[in-house]
Amino acid sequence: MQSALYVSLSAQVAMEKRLSTIANNIANMTTGGFRADEIKFEELLSLAGKNDVSFSSSGRNYISRQAGPLNKTDNPLDVAIQGDAWFAYSGPSGPVYTRDGRFNMNENGDLVTVDGHAVLDTGGAPIALDPNAGPPVVSRDGTITQGDNQVGTLGLFQLSSNSRLSRYGNSGVVSSMPGEAVQDFTSNGIQQGYSEGSNVNPVLEMTKMIALQRNFESAATTIQESESTLMDAIRTLGPNS
Repeated sequence: MQSALYVSLSAQVAMEKRLSTIANNIANMTTGGFRADEIKFEELLSLAGKNDVSFSSSGRNYISRQAGPLNKTDNPLDVAIQGDAWFAYSGPSGPVYTRDGRFNMNENGDLVTVDGHAVLDTGGAPIALDPNAGPPVVSRDGTITQGDNQVGTLGLFQLSSNSRLSRYGNSGVVSSMPGEAVQDFTSNGIQQGYSEGSNVNPVLEMTKMIALQRNFESAATTIQESESTLMDAIRTLGPNS
């Protein structure tokens, strides 16, 4: 069979995966702290025939670490990160990292995420506030004070560029390597009264979708032309075979 059929089919498989990723990104473009999915494709080279033939891999998903826009809320329990760092909360198998700093205080005074998970301090312990001591003040280095008392330190962690991130819930990620507590707050810090939005660029995602649709149609046309050429060859050679 003509190699063009296989090449076009591999392209369609890759484009189908990319379309699924784009659709998920668009669906979460208003999700607080959401990190967009991206795909890395690789070239697969076949040496079975006389000529080298290049195929596209099905693609490998990875999570974008690009920061999202900051939205001013003036809510003292809303905090946003400036720089390349993450908050952490307690997950079923260890810490889950997130850029979504829309926190709440439950009836016991525990600082929790919008889904009710305990937010962690720099040592990996839950943070407890005093429900009767007024709104907390969070400094750039994560120090939390209520009145004249320091009640805790909001954890801020950096994830190695070599760590593999897998998605957890809407805005959380689980890292293959443990996060390291931020020590230098010159380039990283916390801003109170702000929340971070999704880092999905809706215009860019729609542009990708339009281009992807055109490429898919082009691959489909190539398959049809290859099949037509093959059928013509069969009809021509058939009576003489």
